[in-house]
Amino acid sequence: MKRSGPLLTLLTGLLLALFMLSLNATTETGASSYGEDAPAPDASASSPTGSPSAGPSAEPTRTPAAKAPAKVPAKAEYAGRTDDDTSAVSISVRDGKAIAYYCDGRDTESWLKGNVEEDGSMRLTGKHGAKLDGQLTGKKVRGTVDVDKETRKFTADKAVRPSGLYRATTEVRGAKVDGGWIVLPDGRQVGILKRDDEPEQAPRLDPGTGTVRVDGETLTARPVTP
Repeated sequence: MKRSGPLLTLLTGLLLALFMLSLNATTETGASSYGEDAPAPDASASSPTGSPSAGPSAEPTRTPAAKAPAKVPAKAEYAGRTDDDTSAVSISVRDGKAIAYYCDGRDTESWLKGNVEEDGSMRLTGKHGAKLDGQLTGKKVRGTVDVDKETRKFTADKAVRPSGLYRATTEVRGAKVDGGWIVLPDGRQVGILKRDDEPEQAPRLDPGTGTVRVDGETLTARPVTP
């Protein structure tokens, strides 16, 4: 009995030491899980590896270049034909003003006038609702002309004298004579001569001198300007 006493004491001390060791381990685990010293979560574990790929790059917005305004000449002549080749159109420009003549060479004509805007556009008007809408671009004028409720497209190229627009207004043997001529760049002529407002095809004009024979008399047609 005397020998079992120390042994029992040793065993009891060993059990107590194991209990304290276990208790200490449990306390440290709790502190690591909930205490301030717990390690921060790994950011790489909750997000995909690497940076997110950028989407396709957007095309840069291209601002259209501003259209340069047409350079309106201070003085110019234009002459041409309608797209259907039935009539001729001539336009004379002076210092922002324009006068035009439309003629089919038989019985239909119209004189029109108006302003030329800084962008080269023009809207000319004449009698009986006639109108011409044109756009000066480079060395030509393109547009439409409305006469007698008919609308026709036209192109008039820049002309050099003697090409261009001519007119003669006078009296011959008691009759009022009014003639208009368009001399095209290729030398062709289109015109109407009216005697007391009765239209007919105009006789040929001499572009070099501006003269024309009417009923045996020589008349002089002048270049038309606004």
